[in-house]
Amino acid sequence: MNYINTFIEIAQDCPARTASAPEMKTGKRTMPALQFEMLANHPYKYTQEDVLFETYAEYNEIPKPKWPAERTKFFSKGQPCLRCSSLGKRYGWGIHADAKGRLALYAIESGDYKRLAGDPSLKHVKAMRSKRG
Repeated sequence: MNYINTFIEIAQDCPARTASAPEMKTGKRTMPALQFEMLANHPYKYTQEDVLFETYAEYNEIPKPKWPAERTKFFSKGQPCLRCSSLGKRYGWGIHADAKGRLALYAIESGDYKRLAGDPSLKHVKAMRSKRG
């Protein structure tokens, strides 16, 4: 389920022209905010599966000792990939997966985003559109 040598570009209908960090709502960190913190603070440390599960576990306040069993249960059914994340749909972040599947964020306005978006050695996919086209 992890992406390898892939760049997830922002969605075609992403409203952001510059990237921004997702905000908290009602005093609680949202899933996009948790994903952003994890990837922005630890580039190329986590895989897509790590990000999907750990943000789910944190959001749902699952105690760490239960994570191994909960992770197995979590992935026993289909899960949306990071193409569905608001990071690329709304907030203007591209996500690069390296050769080991570890992820990093790149702001739409950055030179690194443009470089990765034009790199023919990578697989290119777009974040999912928010609206039907």
